[in-house]
Amino acid sequence: MAREFQRGHKAKISDLTPGTDLYVGVQIAAPGLTFDISCFGLDAHEQLSDDRYFIFFNQPKSPEESIQLLGAQSGDTESFRVTLDRIPAAIQKLSFTATLDGSGQMSQIGPGYIRIVAGGEEVVRYAFTGSEFTTERAVMLGDFYLKDVWRFAAVGQGFDGGLDALLKNFGGEVAEEEAPPAAAPAAAPGFAPPAQAAAPPAFGAPPAAQAPQPAPSFGAPPAPTPSPAPQQPMHAAPTIAAPLAPQTPQAPQAPSPYGQPQQPQFGQVPGQGAPPAPPFGQQAPAPYGQPVPAPYGQQPPMGMPPGVPQGMPQGVPATGAGLQAALQPYKETATGQRWTPQNQQLMRVDLTMGGSGVLARQGSMVMYQGKVDFGYKSAGFVGRAVGNATGQEMQLMRCTGRGQVFLAEEGSHLHPIELQGDAICVSAESVLAFDESLQYEVRRVEGHGIPGGALFTMQFQGTGTVIVKTHGTPVVLPVTPTTFADCNAVVAWSAASQVIVSTQVRLRRNAYPGHSGETVNLQFRGAPGNFIVVQPYEV
Repeated sequence: MAREFQRGHKAKISDLTPGTDLYVGVQIAAPGLTFDISCFGLDAHEQLSDDRYFIFFNQPKSPEESIQLLGAQSGDTESFRVTLDRIPAAIQKLSFTATLDGSGQMSQIGPGYIRIVAGGEEVVRYAFTGSEFTTERAVMLGDFYLKDVWRFAAVGQGFDGGLDALLKNFGGEVAEEEAPPAAAPAAAPGFAPPAQAAAPPAFGAPPAAQAPQPAPSFGAPPAPTPSPAPQQPMHAAPTIAAPLAPQTPQAPQAPSPYGQPQQPQFGQVPGQGAPPAPPFGQQAPAPYGQPVPAPYGQQPPMGMPPGVPQGMPQGVPATGAGLQAALQPYKETATGQRWTPQNQQLMRVDLTMGGSGVLARQGSMVMYQGKVDFGYKSAGFVGRAVGNATGQEMQLMRCTGRGQVFLAEEGSHLHPIELQGDAICVSAESVLAFDESLQYEVRRVEGHGIPGGALFTMQFQGTGTVIVKTHGTPVVLPVTPTTFADCNAVVAWSAASQVIVSTQVRLRRNAYPGHSGETVNLQFRGAPGNFIVVQPYEV
């Protein structure tokens, strides 16, 4: 089952698939717009130090063919083949990008995605829409990056400027348009497997049990088979099953005069024989389009139209009714992951996976299955002192054992954020639970305009998952020099972002007693890739 990524999500490739021969498909389109979809092979400094690893329409493969451009196939606008174990050590990151060729903006695009397919099965997908962008003309969709092992990150970062500007951003040089090509471009290698001595690896869709067909594009997942058009019924008359009682043969009717159709009897469909006589004591079926009469001496219940079977509630379909059908949409969701959202407000954690315990806010457990132990997690004297002084104190419980625990709090929306060695800053009020393997500490945000002289937040770092709760559906925004947010609405931000207290401090004249009426705005700065999470709520 494919994992659905959101912007900023990261994962090890080995957690997604054991294979290293991967298919990367990109789907992006908009009426009247043309896109160039490329792959940049970058070094440890995220620079294009070798132009041979800029894979695009005019250079469809790298020197050792570890990165190949395959073309449009299987519903994808563009596709690539990436063989991770053949990429040179000098290449530390693969950045997949889409740029506009001509006029237009990324806000005009429709729904799109970047996906990874291994062995013919889609393992991960990151979907995006034009509403996530404004005036950008390029977007960095996703990255393969080497950090002890190969990993995948859903980026979704907009970029002003076209392909030339993106190339300069990665340290490349734009060739002069007047320079003629040295040789005719070679045929794209993506429509057949590259020549090799051994049998081709298990990459792409498994062959179907059908007659031999022309070889498909290498690595492409099978294209969806269009569903056949529904056949028109032969006639509109209902099918009437004959009773099992023995029938008395009837004398055939006299044929109609030559050239004239035989007139059907009342209630009989043209072209069919006369309906058989019902057994003794049973009613004959009603003519087509007429309700079945009630048995002799009986009337339908009050308010019930004639012809409706008794005991059948009105408005209930003939199939799909019953208790099981009613509860089916709300069944427990098990995906084989440690953290699994059951809906927007309920999260399930499987303690049998991961090996470490879980720290959750006290009182957030709503149900558990299996043998689970709950214990109080003491913050210690120093932790309580820091928590009381900064307001970032969390009353936690430790969940261990073998079972599943369901967590929720006051109907808040829950969002799992997976960390792969990176860090994120979250307000303690917005934390529901997190893996015990994560390190956390209180960080201070200095500011002269803040009542008390500073703001505080929790920083989580390491490998694991933290569950963040919000009031309503949040929005993730890229950090730019002009990004400002109300401190009560900010839920989290990337730890690499620089936070500055804005001088635009508003004063609320209708502040209630005991409240200063001051609302602090924070300004965020940082390199591309940093983000903030804002909820549609403030105090």
